[in-house]
Amino acid sequence: MDAPTEALSVMPLRAGDPKEVGTPEAALANLVAVVARLRDPEAGCPWDLEQTHASLVPYVLEEAHEVADAIRHGDDRHLAEELGDLLLQVVLHAQIASEEGRFDLATICHGLNAKLVRRHPHVFAAGPGDGDGPVGRPGAMPVGANRGRAGNTAAVKRSWEAIKAAERSGEPDSDQAVATSASPLSDRLVSKVRGQPALTGAMTISRKAAAAGFEWDGIEGVWEKVVEELGELKEAVASGNQAHAQEELGDVMFTLVNVARWCGLDPEAGLAGTNRRFLNRFSRVEAALGGDLQGKDITELEALWRQAKAEIREELAAQEAAAPRRPDAG
Repeated sequence: MDAPTEALSVMPLRAGDPKEVGTPEAALANLVAVVARLRDPEAGCPWDLEQTHASLVPYVLEEAHEVADAIRHGDDRHLAEELGDLLLQVVLHAQIASEEGRFDLATICHGLNAKLVRRHPHVFAAGPGDGDGPVGRPGAMPVGANRGRAGNTAAVKRSWEAIKAAERSGEPDSDQAVATSASPLSDRLVSKVRGQPALTGAMTISRKAAAAGFEWDGIEGVWEKVVEELGELKEAVASGNQAHAQEELGDVMFTLVNVARWCGLDPEAGLAGTNRRFLNRFSRVEAALGGDLQGKDITELEALWRQAKAEIREELAAQEAAAPRRPDAG
């Protein structure tokens, strides 16, 4: 990232600080101490002292996306670094809140621990030979009946949702309003997708609506909807009404998300892959033209684009051919 917070991971330690921290607990305590020092009103960093929850929102989102990118690339060194940057955001937010006496990192961890235990009664509730353990919650599976890699993931998901529903029914204010609402699923989804990227939110809405019964009979109906929405987008663009065209573009994208859901595809991963492939090909076109695309004929650009695609295919085929084969392959 380009933000000044990136430099925090390489800040020099004070005399007497441990140069190597041997346990996760000690390493986290050291990180908390470093962030507290950065926020020290007298001796801290001016940039860090200016930050608020609101000002850090872009960095939280940026770091989360960079973690996802590192995972897609399978780079452990990069992933460890980006997870650290994301963890820094958590610690910074906790530090800011603690300075105002609202909550701190311990509050965050205690709340998360309690939630994980509460929503995993099949793991943490007492079973035969387990001794005493946390008490199960509504919607829990039989104690000890679904543990380990041989367990049933679908049953875990059903239990999780049942426990969440029981928790919501016991909460005041907004959740009580949802419980008495004529459109409780819509009300819950409004809250759920509020903080999600639009593409992720569209998939969440699509899945929940389909699970509730708002669904096509088959994928043919989804394709028909794609054609319909594309036609409406073309008409809106031709009309010159920018606001209407924007709405129709959103409708096309939402319908394509439904195609992805029906086909078991991840639209975010698909688009990220397209971005990478485009940049790979585009960089070769740029290089072939010496970095200057201005004034070039579209026919020449198309020819270079096709050449770049062919080169990449050949390189990938060569890599696959050179890769060692598994003993059981072929």
